[in-house]
Amino acid sequence: MEEDPELRKRTEEVLRATKEAYGFIPVVNQVLSERPDLFLPTAALAQAVLEGDGALEQKQRYLCAVAAATAAGGEYCVRAQATHARDAGATRDEILEAMTIGSYMAMTRAQSYAFRKYAELFDVELE
Repeated sequence: MEEDPELRKRTEEVLRATKEAYGFIPVVNQVLSERPDLFLPTAALAQAVLEGDGALEQKQRYLCAVAAATAAGGEYCVRAQATHARDAGATRDEILEAMTIGSYMAMTRAQSYAFRKYAELFDVELE
């Protein structure tokens, strides 16, 4: 696939800005940046979701990201989003609560799947 030089230029600008803002470039960004046509929309969505203007303040957005990363088991994402949350003003207790919420949601998701299979296996009637 032939690369568009303008997309490459914009990709390099986004990568540079990311490194300046966070001190590193996430692996996901490093890999996706090989395909600017895929990377740029992904980077724009991330910026809109986590840093854009909306009903949630930036700290709240990052706390949501902490909970989601925890639930998804994203080791590197948990660290990055917790750092962003802290930098946005979240306290230790707020970050711990977000992690606890994410952990709880992951547990109940696992229970939901497992207990349905248990009910099927042992003919437990469910409503």
